[in-house]
Amino acid sequence: MTRSLPLHCKTLIQALLSRGPLKENECYSIVVQVLGQSPGKNAFNQYVLDINEKLAYVQLELRKCHNQYDGDVYYGVVNNVADEPSKLGTKYSAPQIAYYKGIIEAIVRDTAGQGSISNTSALNIRLENQILNGIESQSQGYSSQIPTAFRNFTMTQKDKTLEEFVRDQWLCSTSDGKIGLGVRSFLDLRSWFHNNEAPICEFCNEAAVKSELCQNEGCNVRLHLFCLKKKFSQRKVARVCPGCKTEWRPLADLETNREEDDSHAPQTTQQQSSRKKRRPSQPNIIPEASSCGSSLPDTKRVTRSSSRRMGAA
Repeated sequence: MTRSLPLHCKTLIQALLSRGPLKENECYSIVVQVLGQSPGKNAFNQYVLDINEKLAYVQLELRKCHNQYDGDVYYGVVNNVADEPSKLGTKYSAPQIAYYKGIIEAIVRDTAGQGSISNTSALNIRLENQILNGIESQSQGYSSQIPTAFRNFTMTQKDKTLEEFVRDQWLCSTSDGKIGLGVRSFLDLRSWFHNNEAPICEFCNEAAVKSELCQNEGCNVRLHLFCLKKKFSQRKVARVCPGCKTEWRPLADLETNREEDDSHAPQTTQQQSSRKKRRPSQPNIIPEASSCGSSLPDTKRVTRSSSRRMGAA
């Protein structure tokens, strides 16, 4: 497979496999170093297409994603066949994988677009919920179905596992004790986000884990900050919500608030922006285990106000 790839393409793949996801400018620099000259943006994009044509034979993909906390573009090699637990299974134990799944579910269920949970909330996630999903919790003897390794997964083990996930870029850690998704999650969990009905960005159609929300409480439109900038930088584009047409908060105000709250920046290379605090509401999604897939499900639109009414019912 790699014999037919040019040297600079092989070098890039080897770097990504050994070092993990890299920023776009780092990938570009690798190609420049091997070629001895700048290939130009169009040529670089063609290299990515050529690489993916070869990698398709082994069910791998050189994928691009945005780090939703700072907008930086990353590239990484992902497995298009294995499900999410399998992607972590070669290094992590079953309790650790269940713990990771509980964390990402908690983060995605957030209806305020913060894209993070507190460290305390992460440590208090119960692993047995991943085992008992779909099992009636009140049924007699249900606790016997929980493996001992799950019941005995201590706070110390959780804390150590969190450090491993941050180091391996599956999660990111913020300076104020918040836990967010890492670049690997944004690269590898695209199918999981779609299958579990995660909220999407109205501009790019990708999961809007860390995002800005429409000012209208009756509307559930979300946009990544970097998508907001791209959308509203276009000429003759009205600065209104693409869903309800409510005037969108000026970008200058968003940036000001983020600068005032810069203590939320991740301690890793990722940089999380500050979030506008909103009134808490009931989650409008309930992730469930499902098979991998790339298509976005056709789901009924649920607004934040309607989700609160359902929660109060």
